Amino acid sequence: MDLRAIAKRRLPSGVFDYIDGAAEDERSLARSMTAFADIEFKPRVLRDVSEIDTTTTLLGEPMAFPFIAAPTGFTRIAHSEGELAVARAAGRAGIPFTLSTLSTRSIEEIAAVNPGRNWFQVYVWKDRGLVEEMVRRAGAAGFDTIVPTVDLATFGRRERDVRRGFELPPKIGLDTIVDGIRHPSWTWDFLTGGPIRFANVAASEGSGKRDGTDAINLAAYANEQLDPSLSWDDIEWFRSIWNGPIVVKGVQSVADARIAADLGIEAIAISNHGGRQLEGSPPPIELIAPVRDAIGDACEIICDGGIRRGADIVKALALGADATMGGRAHFFGLGAAGERGVELAFGFLHDEFRRAMALNGLRSVSEITPDVVSPPRNRTD
Repeated sequence: MDLRAIAKRRLPSGVFDYIDGAAEDERSLARSMTAFADIEFKPRVLRDVSEIDTTTTLLGEPMAFPFIAAPTGFTRIAHSEGELAVARAAGRAGIPFTLSTLSTRSIEEIAAVNPGRNWFQVYVWKDRGLVEEMVRRAGAAGFDTIVPTVDLATFGRRERDVRRGFELPPKIGLDTIVDGIRHPSWTWDFLTGGPIRFANVAASEGSGKRDGTDAINLAAYANEQLDPSLSWDDIEWFRSIWNGPIVVKGVQSVADARIAADLGIEAIAISNHGGRQLEGSPPPIELIAPVRDAIGDACEIICDGGIRRGADIVKALALGADATMGGRAHFFGLGAAGERGVELAFGFLHDEFRRAMALNGLRSVSEITPDVVSPPRNRTD
């Protein structure tokens, strides 16, 4: 949250609100975070915690601690290095990096700077040929997992952006000039960093889609491209064009978790899109236990949303998650101090995770079991 405060000072207000904001009254965003506070630890003492092992595996591959850098769209709005900075920092931190369909650096650029684990997040657009092309490019570049995101049948109403008339990239007008004078370091970086565009779309041959080089309204653009007919049949279609693991991101009910498990999906990300889509969606942390009870070990579970402390990761794992995912942590870091800020964000989470383990008498991730916490109220519908 200190990085958030620094980012708020450094970034123009419209840019900060794009990163920080959520849908409508932002209650779902707030609940995603405060729901963690409703969970208390039951710490054990007098255990030898002189050596703490934070490593674990996810989808059969190792990671330094159970956290994944979530996809964020238009990341260069915070810093000109954008996804390159996040991918490099994630690689050094030993955690997977997830590239958004609406990224401002391409699949191939990410593969060139991060030899670690790269995942590709997929929005299902009406143009399935374009989607298939991007998925195949990800495979050719060595990405090991795809993440179809399924909670965008239409774009959520993000009212901070609506009030400001915010467009991506920001248009240069009187208001942006005034804001630029107040935020000189960001303005210089923005003006000298080269054009910002949807890099994966721009790199696709013959896509015929706007790539974001010209200022656009993000909600209008997304609603134009996203396919509201998206169904479970499309998830099965991904299996026909992708040989690796699939993580379905945006599961928000036990019923849908069961369907994903029955289809043989390797992992689900319980996610309300950071509170940016449906106002009134459940806090992801509250769904972990009932989903785990319903599907058992049929697939792995990722808790996406509300993670602000390493202790939150311990709580999520104790309730049944295999790993956690977050985007604002590194987005705040990027906005505050570029790649160094991203390193700090990942470092904070890792150090706090290790400390929370030690103070709970836990020496390895395998010891994080349900009896570590007092569980929150369960939602089973």
